[in-house]
Amino acid sequence: MDRIYNVGIIGGGISGVVTALQLAKYEIDSVLFEQKNSVVNGPPFCHLHAGGNLYPDISDEQCRVLMKQSIEMARLFPQSIDERPTFISIPKSEKYEVAKIESRLEMLVEYYKQLILKDPSNEILGSPKDYYEIYSKEDLKVLAKQPTVKRPNSSDEWMSNTIKLIDYEKLKTPVIIVQEYGWNLFRLGAQAQLALNKSDNCSLKTNTLVTNVKDLRNQNLDYNWEICTNEKVYKVKYLVNSCGFKTGQIDEVLRLNAERLIEFKAAYVSKWQPIPGLIPELIFHGERGTPHGMVQLTPYCDDYYQIHGMTKDITLFENGLIKLKSSEEQPEFKDDIKQKLDCGWEEEEVKSRTKNAIDFVAKFVPLFKSANVGGPPLYGAQQISGNDLSLRVGEVSFPSKSYARSEIIKASSALTVANQILNKIQDEEIIPLINTKPNQNLLLDSISKDEIDKMACELAVQRGYPEALSQLVIEKKQNNFQEIL
Repeated sequence: MDRIYNVGIIGGGISGVVTALQLAKYEIDSVLFEQKNSVVNGPPFCHLHAGGNLYPDISDEQCRVLMKQSIEMARLFPQSIDERPTFISIPKSEKYEVAKIESRLEMLVEYYKQLILKDPSNEILGSPKDYYEIYSKEDLKVLAKQPTVKRPNSSDEWMSNTIKLIDYEKLKTPVIIVQEYGWNLFRLGAQAQLALNKSDNCSLKTNTLVTNVKDLRNQNLDYNWEICTNEKVYKVKYLVNSCGFKTGQIDEVLRLNAERLIEFKAAYVSKWQPIPGLIPELIFHGERGTPHGMVQLTPYCDDYYQIHGMTKDITLFENGLIKLKSSEEQPEFKDDIKQKLDCGWEEEEVKSRTKNAIDFVAKFVPLFKSANVGGPPLYGAQQISGNDLSLRVGEVSFPSKSYARSEIIKASSALTVANQILNKIQDEEIIPLINTKPNQNLLLDSISKDEIDKMACELAVQRGYPEALSQLVIEKKQNNFQEIL
């Protein structure tokens, strides 16, 4: 007799794997389908977005949600968190005001205190009193004269290293150092895949393309769906659509359409000269889509740096944003973007866009002009439910019985989605009510740092990236694992 799974999950991106891991935590069986040979292949992420300080235009409520979700995910995957801070600034050319960011940071500190009061294990961004530090122009002049520190241990040391490289005359003051940490995609993917491969409760099917989904909910069977692949048909009681920007393809089969935006983006890998001491991630705020949109420089090991530039000749693309109305079918990008998604990039465009990104950073970090292409771009498409391009908090919808559509925008929302699905399958009596909820996910906790190091490196190399991108700038020891949610 064919096995019947409680949950079938289509898509092995971060939302799909975290949902499978949460189900496994409670010994709920699932089958997870991923068409590539490893999990977490979606749009790049490099930053926790704790508090959303990269986005001046989003609401305070979205900032609080991002902080809470980021802390939860950092506790779940501590070996993927790079504990280096972020430098936040506003160029003099921009409309944004530093006072607004200061006000938001004050609000976030109070919220962070509340989260810690509720659960002391939430204190993973350092002490609330150290969450951010503000520096006036006079402070910067003094710090610029201080000796460089190879491995900074305070906000002053991070700022001292940074300000020697930055043309701060182009920036509004004060500038800010925030304890917003890095987030390593390869390490998270490695830990998730290792854990799922060890699980007795999740059947992970990589290199497996779902060819069809059959709705059998009205046939009074012991299951509701058949998920068809080239080799086999899988019977499941509950269906999770975690296909990222391709969720509409499953919706089409089920005749369920929803209004959404789909956007293609890229970040660029550069290699720079060695510098004497570590620097934080650097953010220079700017208005999206203008010639001086936000630029973000993220440090990795071995002098590699990732660059975002929210302009049309760097991270944003002509015809890279698709607006889908609820009455329409899943749209497709035009040929040039489809080519990138399906087959990779033309070498000349890698060079030209990476060079544009380097030149953009060099406006504020003059010595960065000497950087070169360090590898292929990190890229992908993301979906935003509705029609608000500024939305950064997305979760899950339940369009019909026994069906969930994951609609995350930021990777930090993945655990929230997983828990909402867990609650829903209890409400629908797919599984019995869960009475005890352990803090630890023993499955994730069983994966060692050495295992993560090895597989993260393999994932980076398999995907064509320098292995240095799989390493943490700030090395984390095994015994520094936080209590897992």
